[in-house]
Amino acid sequence: MKLYFAPRSRATRPRWVLEELGVPYELVRVDLAAKENKRPEYLRIHPLGRIPALVDGDVTVFESTAIAMYLTDRYPDGGLAPPPSSPLRAPYYQWLLFCPSALEPAIGQFSQHGGELPEALREKARVRFGEAAALLASELREKDYLVGDAFSTADVIVGSNLNWARRAGMLEGGGPLPDYVDRLLARPAAVRAFAD
Repeated sequence: MKLYFAPRSRATRPRWVLEELGVPYELVRVDLAAKENKRPEYLRIHPLGRIPALVDGDVTVFESTAIAMYLTDRYPDGGLAPPPSSPLRAPYYQWLLFCPSALEPAIGQFSQHGGELPEALREKARVRFGEAAALLASELREKDYLVGDAFSTADVIVGSNLNWARRAGMLEGGGPLPDYVDRLLARPAAVRAFAD
């Protein structure tokens, strides 16, 4: 199994899942500055030349959340998701998909465009993020994890996004969300996944 990876990218999410699962994998570093992701050999793996991608035998998967879900389902004994028959599977899917629909667009708009973005649009992104963050804070006020009382792949995806928001200056002050991110990033698997 090979995970195509670049530091400080969404590739950290599936790397974190792999570390939580404790399964062997090869980390293939892709130098984005050298445009290794645009070389023909990599474009055969990910036609858009983006990071991450996973090759597992005859299976190739890209998109960080899809890779994380694939790995979680491939190794169900790892305990990173409720069983498909569990009522907790619905909120598990909900929080996984909440990130690309509600969190990531706001964080991306706010942080990636920096000073280039007109202040009105930057403020709109901050408000959108604030609405999503308030919902998460409400969910995490009385519990440690998003799905039931167990850490799951949903926490990896949401926690990674909130960490990105914190680095962008969007997750300020105290409360359940900074505590949640700190708790998640203290996990040994997260420490290994973020080490570069």
